[in-house]
Amino acid sequence: MYIKIVDLFAGIGGIRLGVENAAKKLKIKTETVFACDINEKARSVYRENFIKPDIQGDIRSIDNYKKTIGKHDLLLAGFPCPPFSLAGVVKRKFLNKKHGFADRKGNLFPDIIKVLEQTKPKAFLLENVSHLKSHNKGKTFARILKALEDVKYKTIKTEILNAKDFGLPQSRKRVFIIGFRKKTLFNFPSSINSKTSVNDILQKKVDDKYFITKKLWKSHKERKERNKRRGVGFGYSLVKNTDSYTRTLSARYYKDGSEILLKVKGSKVPRKLTPRECARLQGFPNTFKLHDSDVE
Repeated sequence: MYIKIVDLFAGIGGIRLGVENAAKKLKIKTETVFACDINEKARSVYRENFIKPDIQGDIRSIDNYKKTIGKHDLLLAGFPCPPFSLAGVVKRKFLNKKHGFADRKGNLFPDIIKVLEQTKPKAFLLENVSHLKSHNKGKTFARILKALEDVKYKTIKTEILNAKDFGLPQSRKRVFIIGFRKKTLFNFPSSINSKTSVNDILQKKVDDKYFITKKLWKSHKERKERNKRRGVGFGYSLVKNTDSYTRTLSARYYKDGSEILLKVKGSKVPRKLTPRECARLQGFPNTFKLHDSDVE
């Protein structure tokens, strides 16, 4: 079997890598014929790890999807999640900003529908934050499913899966939507009984720069206590190397590392995870090339 793949909102290629690895186990050959992402730095990492195709930029700059993207069998899309994430919605409401489909980034979902409608792949795999399913009392998710049905996908399955149930030491819930143009028997995989620990992803030697300052550590503790009194619930998370898993790693982690701080024996302050440790936490192998920067 041979599958042609399109990788939309590709980031650095995580979904593609997972699909390719799964295909190899099933002895299925794959070829990614088109990929795009609006973030230039993400595209740079993608190019370092995948020879073909040359990843493109903003999908909204494409006039003719059928001509530019071409024929393929499977469409992958981890479309932008901030408009639907719980933290994103809370922040947008606080700042009196739009969220969900009213958010400009949320409006990228119609581009997926246009690609599906014009190129007609046999199947698609979409991924987003678990809160998408309950956003706007479930109305947003219902609109998504209806739109997918309207472009002639007869079998559509959805499931919320957690990375910690599949061999990674991170609690990371994501909703997956899989669709087939023909009626197809499909079931999502059951969790694997794999015992994990934070220690699995830690490097033996870490630069001192990853230890936060005493001032920042004090600020984290004060903010957590303040938020607790206000009933907000947001604050730092301190983990030990023996813990089974961490909290969810976010895109803002490089700023202060508050959601995952590692308690280190003999140190008065915790440390952040290194870029390589973050990559491991996301399931990327050590062979995956990363940029040297701590903020990319």
